[in-house]
Amino acid sequence: MKGNVYIKSFEKDFILKTVVGNEKQPAQSVQNVLETKVIKPNTLSFGKEKRLASAILHENYQKTYRSQGIIFQTNARPSVIYPFDMVLLTDAKKIVVQYYRIKDKLHEYYRHKLIKGSNQFAFKSFQEMIKAFPNPEAVWKAVNAFRAKAGYGRLPKPKHKLIEYCEAIFNKPVHIKPVAVYGYSKASTAIAKKYGLPHYASAKKFYEKSAAARAKQPRQARKRIVKKKAILKRRRK
Repeated sequence: MKGNVYIKSFEKDFILKTVVGNEKQPAQSVQNVLETKVIKPNTLSFGKEKRLASAILHENYQKTYRSQGIIFQTNARPSVIYPFDMVLLTDAKKIVVQYYRIKDKLHEYYRHKLIKGSNQFAFKSFQEMIKAFPNPEAVWKAVNAFRAKAGYGRLPKPKHKLIEYCEAIFNKPVHIKPVAVYGYSKASTAIAKKYGLPHYASAKKFYEKSAAARAKQPRQARKRIVKKKAILKRRRK
């Protein structure tokens, strides 16, 4: 399977949550995800339909929303991709970076609406998004200009973390090919071992190792060609 490599982060208990009324409730465990190879939409916020929010690993996007989760691939196409966390496009007066600060008040935080004109940051493909915003600096400048023009304050530097990962949105259950588990906890190591998946301390570590492996491929291919030519030359003699 070729194409984008996705990340789905989990809370420390490795259970995805959803909001029902004013309460946060379990939606799907990582065990269920890895056994069924399906991730279901679980987030309902900002006036949008229920969705699965994931991230795509790339040179510009090696960070994650949470410090543990799974890495996967899929043949499904995202409904839309944003170059940062969607919360930056909302009318929230106070944008929170750390999830633990809002995890018990999600029903309040998720009631915010998207600012008019936010669709300019919605892309149909990752390639289209990267073409529009080739680096994090371009993203940071654009979202700040958008918020300022809409009458909201510019973002302070600590909020920069929210543009260090993109959001790929799926509105239907996604059939996946699990690739790896990441996280620093013993739980992440145990989950990877149970399901026979590679384990990495972070998604960034996975990306770095994958990038190194891709860099070796052209050299290995050239060596095989040289070796093949040498064999053919000896046979002709």
